[in-house]
Amino acid sequence: MELLPQLLVNGIISGTLLAIPAIGFTAIFAVLRFPNFSVASHATIGAFAGYAANVWLGLPAAPALIAAFLVAALVGLASDEIALKPLRPYGALTAAIASIALTIVLENMVRFGFGNELRGYDLPLVRDWRIAGVRVGPQQVQNLVLALIIMAAVFAALKFTRIGKAMRAVADNPTLAELKGIDPVRVGRLTVFIAMGLVGAGGMLLGLGTSIDPLTGFRFILPIFAAAVVGGLGSIPGAALGAMVVGIGEELSVLVLSPSYKSAVGFVAIVLVLAFRPRGLLGERAY
Repeated sequence: MELLPQLLVNGIISGTLLAIPAIGFTAIFAVLRFPNFSVASHATIGAFAGYAANVWLGLPAAPALIAAFLVAALVGLASDEIALKPLRPYGALTAAIASIALTIVLENMVRFGFGNELRGYDLPLVRDWRIAGVRVGPQQVQNLVLALIIMAAVFAALKFTRIGKAMRAVADNPTLAELKGIDPVRVGRLTVFIAMGLVGAGGMLLGLGTSIDPLTGFRFILPIFAAAVVGGLGSIPGAALGAMVVGIGEELSVLVLSPSYKSAVGFVAIVLVLAFRPRGLLGERAY
């Protein structure tokens, strides 16, 4: 039980960072109606774009995060237009399978460009803070603050901007939205751009605490998917809530399980939610 406060803090930080790519994943599902598993490769692309900006160009972590967002957003939009958009009329399953194939292609492109070795960001070495017996790193706090700022911006945009309201309208009823003068195709492109940017920024935030390699996004795809399912596919607040559940659950699992089984928590969460509440904690497309 002495470990409980430390594990809770770690879980909250982990869940907050996980929420950023989970929001991107669920936003695409809400508007385009299919699970885009290529978020795994776009998280990797964002992590390496941020690495290039940080290590090669010497930018601090916060400006490098903008580069991660923009590069992942542009690659996501281009790959969707070329590879996935022509297949979406054939159904969600076809598009989902194509997104898995796209993940493999993009991950190997990263591998060809950067190699297979582990890489780390150029971050200042500072001592952890000790607060009431809980150790917290300054970089963890910075990552947490950046993630909270991103989430606040997303929620504000959805509630107060025309683009956000258009995305919500298309997610609720694309036919009715079109009758009201909203172009679903344009909104779909904007959604992919913003969502993949969030995934790329999330990939960098998750990579800042460890090292990155071409499989970085692949290792996080199950927790990202689990967060979206637990919260309710299509629900932006649900993705954030689901990420907290998965993040805290993974950390608390080490009280009874070996740390090597942490990744199984996401799978267990998916099974439990599908068994007892298939629509997720907040329900489908509940904004």
